[in-house]
Amino acid sequence: MNGGASSATAPAYAISAGALRLQRRLALLVVIVPILGTVVAIALAFRHGIGAVEIGSFAVMYLLTMGGVTVGLHRYFAHKCFETSAAMRLVLAALGSMAAQGPILSWVTVHRKHHAFSDRPGDPHSPHIENGKPVGGLRGLWHSHIGWMLSEDFTDWVNFARDLMPDRRIFWIHRTYFLWVILGLALPTAAAGLLTHSWAGAGLGFLWGGMVRCCVVNQSSWCVGSVCHYFGSKRFETHDHSANNYIVAVLTFGEGLQNNHHAFPSAARHGMLWWEPDFSGTLIALLSRLGLVWNTYHPTNEAMAKLRTAA
Repeated sequence: MNGGASSATAPAYAISAGALRLQRRLALLVVIVPILGTVVAIALAFRHGIGAVEIGSFAVMYLLTMGGVTVGLHRYFAHKCFETSAAMRLVLAALGSMAAQGPILSWVTVHRKHHAFSDRPGDPHSPHIENGKPVGGLRGLWHSHIGWMLSEDFTDWVNFARDLMPDRRIFWIHRTYFLWVILGLALPTAAAGLLTHSWAGAGLGFLWGGMVRCCVVNQSSWCVGSVCHYFGSKRFETHDHSANNYIVAVLTFGEGLQNNHHAFPSAARHGMLWWEPDFSGTLIALLSRLGLVWNTYHPTNEAMAKLRTAA
């Protein structure tokens, strides 16, 4: 399974020089601004200490946005691991957009393209391939972690996100992406300000629930495409370099179990063994018990045994 595309080679798409420059500038902002905000937050923590406002703002927003990416953008929209209601679709799309990893159609397109050409020419963010040419070492890791966002256009939605385009509500969330990013920063700011009745509290909410959260969520998420295709263990035969990295899996609610995921892309739970960290799989199971999602997919024991034997 490849997450929604099965072309033998990657299609070519053109982008204007102006649009490419804008894409690169926005990507740099997403990378640099949260890092700068994190530096400020840490400096203030060393000077004044850290309290419940900082920890609470970070924890709540990390749960909401990382869950929005892993359960929403990834397992639901990109892979259709379960079914849900129209209202829940909107909630998952909005939370995923707040993470500031790109508009929903672009996110799904990049991810499905990654599965279609995993670690081969056409993969947008493989640490082993850059612009169709083999690379390795630090250059490959840089490209797969951040460099890919500065080098290509990923707007071929017709080929990789055709199923989402007719949904007017989802397309509206795509078009209003920046509003959701701003909301992801405004919510912890407003909540912390109201709880503390102070501008200082609001500032701490912005830094920890906004900047630090954004930095950690996104850097951890990008490790899935870089670190987890370079370092880790392989349980299943997948014909690529995907690996299970348990440190990344903890940080990303189970996304670091890349070998498991590439073996069974449509599995709602990436943790195939009880001890493998997959908080997103647990969230999906909880949502299923509450009746908010249904028809979750999980591979059979026979299918898993076949790929384990091949590996």
